[in-house]
Amino acid sequence: MNLHCLRMDSPIGMLTLVGDDDAVVRIDFPPPHGTSRDPAWREGETAPLTLARTQLAEYFIGTRRTFDLPLAPRGTPFQRAVWEALAEIPFGTTWSYRVLAARIGNPAAVRAVGGANGRNPLPIVLPCHRVIGADGTLTGFGGGLPTKAFLLRHERAPVAPEQLALG
Repeated sequence: MNLHCLRMDSPIGMLTLVGDDDAVVRIDFPPPHGTSRDPAWREGETAPLTLARTQLAEYFIGTRRTFDLPLAPRGTPFQRAVWEALAEIPFGTTWSYRVLAARIGNPAAVRAVGGANGRNPLPIVLPCHRVIGADGTLTGFGGGLPTKAFLLRHERAPVAPEQLALG
């Protein structure tokens, strides 16, 4: 599969969008939290990457709350189930890992859900930043906790335990 990459500047640094002609496969944060460019990726635009850049720019200026992109994240069936559930977390709200585990029908899998959340290849679009600790604290994030805090402030998301219940 030929993957292309497109870089975009954002308030959280230079993002690298990766995809093919059909879908966006991953979004990388800038190093040290993200990965460096893979030499197999070719610089260039595809329709899904151009659309992703536009929608992310709209998100950062505050005119977009949801994403409508062709996505093709690569992972196990369990990881994909967690990532699909991430897309259900409404803008400006947070869920705990426990709530996310219950949402995928596996309430005992809190640790596994945390692991899958940490491997989310499409941050922001599949909003893993909206998952917080059961006590309302910010927990691990691939882009670093300051980036997670920025995204939650951008969304004006309350970070408090009473916000974690399924609605």
